[in-house]
Amino acid sequence: MIFLHSSYRMVPKILSPCRQSFSTSIQTEWNHSLPSKVRIVEVGPRDGLQNEKNFVPTEEKIKFIDKLTETGLETIEVTSFISPKWVPQLADAKQVFTSIQKKPGVRYPVLVPNLKGLEAALEAGAQEIAIFAAASETFSRKNLNCSIDESLSRFKQVTEEARKQGLSVRGYVSCVAGCPFEGPIETDKVVKVTRGLFEMGCYEVSLGDTIGVGTPGDFHRILQALKPHVSMSALAVHCHDTRGTALANILTALQYQVAVVDASVAGLGGCPFAPGATGNVATEDVIYMLRGMHIDVGPVDLSALITCGQQVCDLLGKKNNSKVAVATQARNKMHAKL
Repeated sequence: MIFLHSSYRMVPKILSPCRQSFSTSIQTEWNHSLPSKVRIVEVGPRDGLQNEKNFVPTEEKIKFIDKLTETGLETIEVTSFISPKWVPQLADAKQVFTSIQKKPGVRYPVLVPNLKGLEAALEAGAQEIAIFAAASETFSRKNLNCSIDESLSRFKQVTEEARKQGLSVRGYVSCVAGCPFEGPIETDKVVKVTRGLFEMGCYEVSLGDTIGVGTPGDFHRILQALKPHVSMSALAVHCHDTRGTALANILTALQYQVAVVDASVAGLGGCPFAPGATGNVATEDVIYMLRGMHIDVGPVDLSALITCGQQVCDLLGKKNNSKVAVATQARNKMHAKL
């Protein structure tokens, strides 16, 4: 037992009001430097499943997306209209997209690699597409079978046609912090590709740390370089959590007023063209952090999201990579025993 001097016992009572107002003042000042609302783009059905070796039954994908819709998420990236030769897991893109229960007000974007993919997406009834370039020349050739310049030319055609058809177009830039083949990426390459995507008509561009090598220092450097050229409010971040730095990178982006975060329920995912990359940051962890910072993330039911994430992990036979989900489930089990 530790005995405290009687005068010392009075300190907490004396300091309490000052401490409370000081903390409130800091909280208010800090919140003014951050966005008041963040839009979560759930990429689990596409980014989370595309790397699975065993084919996930189409009906299970549909159930998964419908359950995500029920949680209150406002944007869910459903699938990719890419050749089954390259991503066999998403060969059922049309059936999945046309079968899910779409909720009014919820956005259901799909990824397309070229005009053929756009045509398939249009036939399925998509209203928003995403295109994906890379800041790494080698990754572009491995992922898209063409150079960076060739990919931008290709996507310009896709974007022009999509906008003629009344579709919104979102852009991705892969490997903004590092490439599995080239190592660190020069910031001017990220700026070039990001500007190129905006210039062709993308309403938003998501900066992807595809292999999860980025640190807050990297994101500070990237966003500082982009700041003179693009609006921070038109950017998103897409952070894989390979080295455990995703949440810290997201916080750095928030301090630049980036207000859109891509995430994957249960931290599912990876990239078939990026050896060693693990899943995207877990949606549950992002929501927990942002709500703890008094940032509005919409009407998402976190408990329902945790249940949904665990169900898909059980289906895939995978470990749940959401720290919030694992901790919450452990707490619930403990309380159930009491």
